[in-house]
Amino acid sequence: MDGGAQFTLHDEEGGGTMLALSGPLLVSTIGKLERELSRLGHEVGRVDLSDVEEMDTVGAWVVCRFATHQSAAITGTTPSAKRLLEAVEAASSDVEITPDRTPVWERVPLALGEKVYAARSGVYGVVGFFGQILIGFGSLLRHPSTFPLKATVRQMEMVGVAALPIIGLMSFLIGIVIAQQGAVQLAQFGAETLTVNLVGRITLRELGVLMTAIMVAGRSGSAFAAQIGTMKLTEEVDAMRTIGISPIERLVIPRILACTFMMVVLGFYASIVGIVGGAVVGHLSLGIPFFTFLERIQEVVPLHDVWVGLVKAPVFGLIVALAGCYHGMQVKGNSEQVGIRTTMAVVSAIFAVIVLDAFFAVFFTEIGWG
Repeated sequence: MDGGAQFTLHDEEGGGTMLALSGPLLVSTIGKLERELSRLGHEVGRVDLSDVEEMDTVGAWVVCRFATHQSAAITGTTPSAKRLLEAVEAASSDVEITPDRTPVWERVPLALGEKVYAARSGVYGVVGFFGQILIGFGSLLRHPSTFPLKATVRQMEMVGVAALPIIGLMSFLIGIVIAQQGAVQLAQFGAETLTVNLVGRITLRELGVLMTAIMVAGRSGSAFAAQIGTMKLTEEVDAMRTIGISPIERLVIPRILACTFMMVVLGFYASIVGIVGGAVVGHLSLGIPFFTFLERIQEVVPLHDVWVGLVKAPVFGLIVALAGCYHGMQVKGNSEQVGIRTTMAVVSAIFAVIVLDAFFAVFFTEIGWG
């Protein structure tokens, strides 16, 4: 152990044993000494550092751990070594400080107030994000040649065309359920034929568009947040800004246009498929011929019900796209944020869609389209 840290044992007056360390106690020299001290079988009452040439943090930690384990005193330290040992001992202490827990009647209002205050910054962020989108639209209107047509068409395919099977299946089953349950209830009054009215109006006016918006939020809104969020983590968004490409114009606006336009198509498609599902139940369970059911729909459903659904569809699409893109652009830090923001995008979009649907219900009733 030439040139390295070493130790010797000495018997002291009174029957105790002293451990004398010598040489440099550094991270590069203390490895063998640390292993030998861990195997030492003697009880040591004092650790003497008079012959120690140098000592770093690792050496001080080994000395402190050994002295604590042996309940031994440390002597022969220089002023600098003493300060280092005291710092290491303080840092490695196992004292656990537990703050007093405030009562629940104080914690709950405090947490609620913090969330309300944090919501203010969220509102500012959404308003600012919407302003960036308006500026991006203005830039594209001034320079139509820069419009991302291919990206928009691609997003329309992903949001609309690829969603046709699942939206169709969902709407068909909803139409079946509405017709079957409505017929059971109306049969108590001998008014099974009014099932046509029920299916037609509730599908075209409410459920066709609403369920489609919820499905698009879960399917496309989450995809928007995950895609843009991943691009933020991999610094692709920063790279776009560096080379002079606006992320709003290339990533956000194509998704907003695609979702807004395709929601109209998907909402109308879902309403038609839902009516077909109701017609199937009418033909099989109520004895109403399939085409008679469809002809009856044209007689009992006012045209303004169709317009109600068509007016709500683009608004719902805009909300879903805004929620997905906004939360995607807020991702930062680590990959966990992608999952958190994706969940927030879906939840906030569905919540906003349902709130707006309630507003539209009251509004259209007030203007006589109830």
